Amino acid sequence: MSELLSTDTLSIAFTLNGEAIETTAPAEISLTRILRDVLFRTETKIGCEIGRCGACMVLMNGQAINSCLVMAWQVDGAEIITGAGLEKLPITGIVRQALAEESSFQCGYCAPGFVISLVALLSEEPDATNDDLMTALEGNICRCTGYHSILRGAKLAAARVRDFGARTSAAQKTYAPETKAPETAVSEQA
Repeated sequence: MSELLSTDTLSIAFTLNGEAIETTAPAEISLTRILRDVLFRTETKIGCEIGRCGACMVLMNGQAINSCLVMAWQVDGAEIITGAGLEKLPITGIVRQALAEESSFQCGYCAPGFVISLVALLSEEPDATNDDLMTALEGNICRCTGYHSILRGAKLAAARVRDFGARTSAAQKTYAPETKAPETAVSEQA
């Protein structure tokens, strides 16, 4: 395989929020820039662009990642979910509602990164401990609120996801119709 030069472009195909995407992009461009500058999907925020702030967080194949650290060649064949695509995941409403109830955010710029990190964690580990929550959120920076209200919201979300999982499990044992996550009044995009 020949080395890619900075002028090389790649054809890439991936899934974005359930939609098949095929595009070309320079090999060295980040996923953040593909989303924003090539596809004009601006729900993924730009912050530090060096992987320290969490503003560009997305789910890639189910894992929370900083999209500024993923290059075009790594995206091919991946499933990407941004803040705009989280609605399809059952616990997103629970997480958003809990964060809203605890007044976790002021300006909201960091909200998508925190929500995506929590959704990724709680989808994989519904019985997450406080240490798990802290570890999952440590790559996200909030410059407005501080972290106490965010952590309260994260703990509330974890408790509700545990309760939802217990109710879902009990419903499945009694052959009840599919249990859905409770509807929320929060309609913010994150």
